[in-house]
Formats: sequence, structure tokens, C-alpha cells
Amino acid sequence: MLVVIKGAGDLATGIACRLFRCGFALVMTETARPTTVRCTVAFSQAVYRGSAQVEDIPARLAAAPEEALALTGRGFVAVLVDPSGTSVEALRPDVVVDAVLAKRNLGTHLTDASCVVGVGPGFLPGRDCHAAVETQRGHDLGRVLWDRAPASNTGVPGEIGGYTVERLLRAPADGVFLPAARIGDLVEAGQPVGYVEGTPMRAQISGVLRGLLPDGTPVHTGMKAGDIDPRCRREHCFSVSDKARAVGGGVLEAILTQYHRKEGGTYVR
Repeated sequence: MLVVIKGAGDLATGIACRLFRCGFALVMTETARPTTVRCTVAFSQAVYRGSAQVEDIPARLAAAPEEALALTGRGFVAVLVDPSGTSVEALRPDVVVDAVLAKRNLGTHLTDASCVVGVGPGFLPGRDCHAAVETQRGHDLGRVLWDRAPASNTGVPGEIGGYTVERLLRAPADGVFLPAARIGDLVEAGQPVGYVEGTPMRAQISGVLRGLLPDGTPVHTGMKAGDIDPRCRREHCFSVSDKARAVGGGVLEAILTQYHRKEGGTYVR
């Protein structure tokens, strides 16, 4: 069963890992210059490097839909540079999962596949997807929604270790980002962890640097450029997060439920 996942950031990658281990063939689409901060757990890095590995799962960059399908047959997650998702028509997948996390629908349609799943705010089941999956931390994280939209974006990141907005690192100016630390480093509050045109981006709290933009990334003032985890568990920087696993489980549930709802257990367009 072929699944196209729009987006290849850390949350989309968590979804991909769960589906890959369950035997699905996966093609992921990304922009030409991904801005994922959790680089160590994102298949989006294949765009820069040609390949990526998260935990024990390998991904490769494909130049075209035909090559992407060939890669899935060889046991890889395939990554395509296709920000508009035009490859969906060529690939004709059984499932489309929109995990771009744009907080709005950028072009996913209910008719894209026999099972269309929207991840996070911006999707309404029955209108532009068959099911949606909640991404807001709390009681409903990972819940599959068939008759209502996920919670609206609050603009406040989920609490980890007692911190919310303090965890985030934001670009202090417009320009090109230059890192001054590496993912997995322990940092102290006030420490510069990057620079933009000579202006330091300082940590607001102490903890382990869980995410950071790649060297040379163009940024604008206030853009998310990194993430600090106050729990100081370095190993967490290199494995799929609890949130991504929960959302991945919700996507898997949505796919299998939709599958069994179809007559005879097969997808029919």
C-alpha cells in the first residue's frame, strides 16, 4: 500500500517511521530548502544530503516520481522535492497524509486518494480529508477525528519540563543563520547558540539543544531557529519524540479504519 506524506519534518518523519515499520511504502514531499529545526530526526535532511536515516530507517532523495517508487521497492523511504504536491497525481497513492503543519490546508483534497488524512489544524473531515489527527499536546493528542476539526493553533508550544515559549530559539534578525553549537549540546541560559549577521541568538533557558537550523539557512526576525529541551536527555535528540509517535499512531489508526470501512476491505476510488 503506497502512502504519500506531504512534509518531511520531524512530526511527519515520526508518522513515516510508524507506517514504515508496519509495512507501508512511503514517498514524502518537501520544499527545496527545508527549515526543520529537529534535523537529526527528520527525513527532510535528505534534500540537502541525498540521504538520511532516522533511528533504523533509511531515506533517499528521488529526482522524479518513478525513481521514488523504485526506491520504495528497495526498502527506502523516498523523498521528493515537490512543495506543491503535484506528484500525487502521478503516483496515484492509496493514502495521502498532509503533515506539512502549515496550520491551514495548502491544497490537499478529499479526492486525492481513497484515504486522505489531515494532520493538525486547518483540516475538516468530510470537506478536505476523510479523517484528521489532533496534534495539540494534552488529553486528545493523537486522537483520530472523523466529524470535527483539530484544535486551532494557540501559538504557544506544548509544555516540556515546565517551559513553553521559553524553549524556542528565534532568529534575532534578518539574514543568514550561523550556528554556534550543535544538536545534543548542553547549553546555559544566556549562551549564544547561533548568530544572524553578527547578532547573537541566545538560549532563554538551560538544557540540551534539541533542534537547530542548518548553517547558511536564510531567516527572518522571529523565525523559529531552534529548540531547547530542559529535561537534558541528550539521547532524546536522536530519536522520534513522544508527540510524533502519538500522532503517527493516530494516522495509522485512521488509515486502517478507513480501509476496513471500504467494501471487502479494499480501497475503491
